[in-house]
Amino acid sequence: MSEHGTGPGGVADAVWRLRSRGCWQEAAELLRPHAGRDPAAALQRAELLIEQCMFTAANWAEAEAALRLAEAGAAAPAQRAAAACARGFLAYVASVLGRRDRLDEAQAALGRTSALLAPDAPGRPLLDFRRGLVAENLLHDPAAARIAYRRAHDAAVERHDDLLCSYTWRHLAGLALAGGDRERAREGFRASLRLREELGFTVGVAPALAALADVVEPAEAARLRAEAARLVQALGGVPVWLAGRLQVPPQSAGPDGAVVRAPGTTA
Repeated sequence: MSEHGTGPGGVADAVWRLRSRGCWQEAAELLRPHAGRDPAAALQRAELLIEQCMFTAANWAEAEAALRLAEAGAAAPAQRAAAACARGFLAYVASVLGRRDRLDEAQAALGRTSALLAPDAPGRPLLDFRRGLVAENLLHDPAAARIAYRRAHDAAVERHDDLLCSYTWRHLAGLALAGGDRERAREGFRASLRLREELGFTVGVAPALAALADVVEPAEAARLRAEAARLVQALGGVPVWLAGRLQVPPQSAGPDGAVVRAPGTTA
């Protein structure tokens, strides 16, 4: 799992297991000893904490601090590009989850990423996906979003990045549903759910279940939503935006919690 996952062995396996269960703080702590001297570890730690923001709408200050450390340690163009891509994503998530409008920052950071990356660089699929998120949810341009998601999807398939594929399937399906194509939406949501279950990306399964529930028959939809609600509750109320939609009892608030506006457009 290239852009979104970890390689096999030791700390990397432990980080993936913790991350997949929504234990971002514990995963980040495993990387803390390496982050000061290893730009790759610093960036991975920042991405973990940004993902935590996406699922919890909290802990923004810690994610910002981790990202600044990654930016300071980035030297090679690929490292600077990856840090800029993370910066753009954090600005996007903050905008979507209602803290403040950081659209200009997101666009500028993703633009820097593109300028630093070769056309066939390994970081390009993730950049395209994040550009699609900005186009869909901040610029409200579904045509541009579809083009970006499709580029990201095709490249992720080619690179066998199954976790990124689970995201691109989900967002392409969401656009299909918005356009009235329920059959294509159902296909995409099922593919996203299957990949997340196969990968063991437990924290991402509930959003996939809830999305699929929107395009199936009522009996199956009720079963999928009930399964999603049980999973959200078992994971301590994350994703927070899905917990509200599924009427899962609220969990304790984060230390710098935000007012959440979005219905779950990022996971």
